[in-house]
Amino acid sequence: MVKAVRGMRDILPANSERWWQVESTVLQTLRSYSYAEVRLPLLEYTELFARGVGEATDIIEKEMYSLADRDGDSLSLRPEGTASCVRALEEHGLLYNQTQRVFYSGPMFRYEKPQKGRYRQFSQIGAEAFGFSGPDLDAELIALGHTCWRRLGINDRVHLQLNTLGSSAARAAFRQALLDYLQPHAEALDPDSQRRLQTNPLRILDSKNAATQALLKDAPRLLDFVDAEGLDHFDALQVLLRQLNIPFQLNPNLVRGLDYYTHTVFEWVTDDLGAQGAVCAGGRYDGLVERLGGRATPAVGFAIGVDRIVLLHELAHAETRDNPADVYVCVTEADVLGAAMRFAEQLRETSPALRVRVHMGGGQLKKQFKRADASGATWAVLCGAQTQEDEVVIKHLRNAAVGQQQLPIAEAIRQLLQI
Repeated sequence: MVKAVRGMRDILPANSERWWQVESTVLQTLRSYSYAEVRLPLLEYTELFARGVGEATDIIEKEMYSLADRDGDSLSLRPEGTASCVRALEEHGLLYNQTQRVFYSGPMFRYEKPQKGRYRQFSQIGAEAFGFSGPDLDAELIALGHTCWRRLGINDRVHLQLNTLGSSAARAAFRQALLDYLQPHAEALDPDSQRRLQTNPLRILDSKNAATQALLKDAPRLLDFVDAEGLDHFDALQVLLRQLNIPFQLNPNLVRGLDYYTHTVFEWVTDDLGAQGAVCAGGRYDGLVERLGGRATPAVGFAIGVDRIVLLHELAHAETRDNPADVYVCVTEADVLGAAMRFAEQLRETSPALRVRVHMGGGQLKKQFKRADASGATWAVLCGAQTQEDEVVIKHLRNAAVGQQQLPIAEAIRQLLQI
């Protein structure tokens, strides 16, 4: 038997209902903020990510799924969505003298060590806003995320961390100062940090190694390199978040792992998932569009790790509706199957959100009722010879006191819609 590739997984019916609840809640929230969907390809030229994400990042150095096509071009499965989103909007002329608010969703791919909450194929929902340079859009995106957590009932399980990287020049100056400080202490760093010292020293600030963190206590502070304009932007953002009653913590070591970030960076983190603490992360990337060949365009966005949000949702809501049906239609004789299917179609048309399952394959009524109960349905509907042509029998499967009723079809539908 051929099994799934390591790091890839199947989401089976017992779990897919929770996934649907999480994804639909987030996507509906994005629409309520007037963000429009863009659908992006899984495969892009590798150059897009090398230029966009940064060649010295872990993603490019160690985690890409890349291949050469028959023309010899290097292609890669997308490891993140922002670079693809920028490429798509720029390629189709949607960034020139325009503002855009868009979102995307789907699988991303990184060759990482699989563990709970982290897979080599993982799902993201991302939101990006282009053409807005002020802290107002930073605040709107953070408010959007905050609304998602509240609607999902997990807002007490995540907390917002906030930092500023300042301009590209400020980030570069800080990078050099950090490098000058750490190089004399290179042997005291953990192995990952030693490697990052030569490639991406800002990522050392993220190290979980206790000895490395102790060494960083006397390191230069990023905030000391941010210019007045950057500080004003960051201060204004904090004022807006307080006005919106969105709590946050300042984290001077928050730098994000991708090279394109400038100014605001933020993460929602949780203490409930062990080492996989970040569940949503983003920030401002005013230089990325130009870096990929477009005109200079301010931009800000975030990406939600759906796999981890689903785990949090499960912790917050141990009981969730995972039944595949709301109404189970039983059929007593083969010659009424057509009538039963017509009734089910009528019910679906009246309420598209209602999940209606028609029993197939015949069998005794007792067995059909057992299957109806096992499906998790609230109601069973009986179509058969003992009912009139314009009537059905409905039976409440979760409340014996309600019993069963023989009703005209129109009245039965009204009852069933009260689920």
